[in-house]
Amino acid sequence: MPAHAEAGGGRRGTLAKISLSSVSAAMAEASTYPLDAVKTRLQLRRSPGGAGGGGVIRVAAELVRYGGVYRGFSPAVLRHLMYTPLRIVGYEHLRSTLASGGREVGVVEKALAGGLSGIAAQVVSSPADLIKVRMQADSRLLSQGSQPRYIGIADAFTKIIRVEGFLGLWKGVVPNAQRAFLVNMGELTCYDQAKHLIIRKQICDDNLYAHTLASVASGLCAATLSCPADVIKARIMNQGKEGKALYRNSYDCLVKTVRHEGIMALWKGFLPTWARLGPWQFVFWVSYEKLRQASGISSF
Repeated sequence: MPAHAEAGGGRRGTLAKISLSSVSAAMAEASTYPLDAVKTRLQLRRSPGGAGGGGVIRVAAELVRYGGVYRGFSPAVLRHLMYTPLRIVGYEHLRSTLASGGREVGVVEKALAGGLSGIAAQVVSSPADLIKVRMQADSRLLSQGSQPRYIGIADAFTKIIRVEGFLGLWKGVVPNAQRAFLVNMGELTCYDQAKHLIIRKQICDDNLYAHTLASVASGLCAATLSCPADVIKARIMNQGKEGKALYRNSYDCLVKTVRHEGIMALWKGFLPTWARLGPWQFVFWVSYEKLRQASGISSF
């Protein structure tokens, strides 16, 4: 059977992939969430310079001290229950469509399939991502002795709709979608290409070793491509309607960030981003591939 062949196809196979990818994503999110909290706090700091090691340690210590390590975890899991299945299953569907007739799918086609799947998934899950970012940012208020803006998901949904309107839940959706395009273009394409290259070159079989090597390459590629868009996304999504907004749109945020903080500010939080994406990719892909195998579904 070809590497990309579908087993357990049709509606039942699709539902199985949705369920399995949701479980794997929740496992990956739980194991790497503290690094995401550190990354978001670093990206929201408006000070010159990139992501130095001292800043990472200082922010991590602050989060631990004030109990902000897992703040925003619930909306993060909610997001992945929508985001991950849509992008994974969407990518596979587009890849299978492009491969109809037995033709070989090129890298550029896979990159576009990954990017487009990421955009669609992120637009749907953007409200949960907005709440996650704001609840993570509120850990700074806790460290200053102030009350956080939101006490939970339901409270956040209610307050955002009341103050900013229903469409306020999609604040930052443009930079969010831009980031999703870059992340999934890097992650899905790189994992797909790397795994099948490893197998084709007979470095190893389609096993844990192949999945681990491919996930490491995927994490590095996704982190490098996505970090600038992630910085812009985090800053815009953290803006409420309390007073004048600092940034008008994603381009304005890009220009102001580079002008006042330097080009390397676009890679603020790169170390925790990479440190998180690497383990996240490992936990997700290894568990997802194993769950697919156990369920009688062919390898990704």
